[in-house]
Amino acid sequence: MDTHDLQILQLIQSDNRRSAAEIGQEIGLSVSAVSDRLRRLNASGVIKANHAVIDPARVGVTVCAFIFVDLEPRADETAFAAALRAFPEVQEGHHITGKHSWLLKVRVRDTAALQRFLAARLKATPGVLRTETIIALDTAKETSELALPDAAGLEGAP
Repeated sequence: MDTHDLQILQLIQSDNRRSAAEIGQEIGLSVSAVSDRLRRLNASGVIKANHAVIDPARVGVTVCAFIFVDLEPRADETAFAAALRAFPEVQEGHHITGKHSWLLKVRVRDTAALQRFLAARLKATPGVLRTETIIALDTAKETSELALPDAAGLEGAP
């Protein structure tokens, strides 16, 4: 990974519809060099996915909730993680430190849908002991973009 790779990543994480020609013009590389680098970044797994970011409010998914989940002491963490991946309402699931086992970010249509998700799906998952739910009233910032290192931050990196 070099400076050009980081420049490409910075550009495409904010808009992955940019053409190789646009990227090349902006960072001073040929179209074929940008295409080769993009292909390599995809193949190596640095770029995990290319997908649309949908505005939840425009599709009627208006409730964003954060749920702390406590698992039973001998719960199967691997099975719980697999169950989370099967729930489309769960946008993020993090195994965390502190007094709780997991932190989930969930998006649903309304509070009734949240109640159904909690009762019928999450709390019915084997190993779940208790949950604590926090509903977001507003979102000031939400992004999947990373703060990438600059060229100086590359020294010593693999």
